[in-house]
Amino acid sequence: MGVDLGEIVQKDEITLEALNGKTIAIDAYNALYQFLSIIRQPDGTPLMDSKGRITSHLSGVFYRTAKLIEAGVKPAYIFDGEPPKLKRSVLEGRREVREMAEQKWKDALSRGELAEARVHAQASSKLSREMADDAKKLVELMGLPAVQAPSEGEAQAAVLAEKGVVYACASQDYDALLFGAPRLVRNLTMSGRRKLPRKEVYVEVKTELIDMERSLRELGVDRRKLIWIGILVGTDFNSGVKGIGPKKALKLVSESSSFDEVFAKFKGEMDVNPSDVESIFLHPAVDEKCKIEFKEPDRDGIVGFLCREHGFSEERVSKTLDEMIRVSSEKIKQSSLQKWFD
Repeated sequence: MGVDLGEIVQKDEITLEALNGKTIAIDAYNALYQFLSIIRQPDGTPLMDSKGRITSHLSGVFYRTAKLIEAGVKPAYIFDGEPPKLKRSVLEGRREVREMAEQKWKDALSRGELAEARVHAQASSKLSREMADDAKKLVELMGLPAVQAPSEGEAQAAVLAEKGVVYACASQDYDALLFGAPRLVRNLTMSGRRKLPRKEVYVEVKTELIDMERSLRELGVDRRKLIWIGILVGTDFNSGVKGIGPKKALKLVSESSSFDEVFAKFKGEMDVNPSDVESIFLHPAVDEKCKIEFKEPDRDGIVGFLCREHGFSEERVSKTLDEMIRVSSEKIKQSSLQKWFD
């Protein structure tokens, strides 16, 4: 789930067209979990092929990525590697939560309560290594970068953004900011009309841009103090301090010159050494020489993989490919023409 800084950082609504021509490093696992959660049948059952293999994530990667490309966005997917040791307990806790949600999903189905079943089904989403590998294969067939990070995908994405290799990171979580990303895009892979859980109400989810430098300036803190705020609230590597949210954490940190000074202002215990968490964000395991390369999409490979291997509609896949290639080609020509006159 990452660190929750939504209450204190400034978010600006943007259109996909505003990202035209820009390369965005997408936190792949974050996006895949979104697709697995959202793309389901009314009773919560994920999309599956004839062999019973889940394909919700492949549907999301293909169709949503095609929309991004049509808008002129250049997506690069960054996949997680080996998680830091401090994250293992968090991952175990998430596994237990998913198992409980799966049981509640089955119970709701047995009672015929489909709306409730879908809510629990979304919380039970699991991403296997095979599913991640299939997603990576599809990304590569689409001619897009599928970067394997040595550890946290968001850390690798942040470094790419910091070096100017990409314009921004894309994730629902705010961790990329703690890793040093100059810009974070939220809702990139899930913008549009969405139904609220348990309600017959739909909301419009807008794409948002967070500028790190501006956020730090308005908060009156530096990046290191932002990390302290994250540690107090809770990250993927520690559970945080009970009763302290982003606003209270900001106040504590703003009045302190060290984390020890922050810690002395409240009664409680940290489940891990704060300096260990800080070190993960300041000195993450990343590939400093990582390159981003785009290629022509493999049309036959995409059709074979999605349609022949996983039962997707060949008519719909081909139509999407035709439109994606046509629009992206036009945008490339327009961009080249614009550079000629600039």
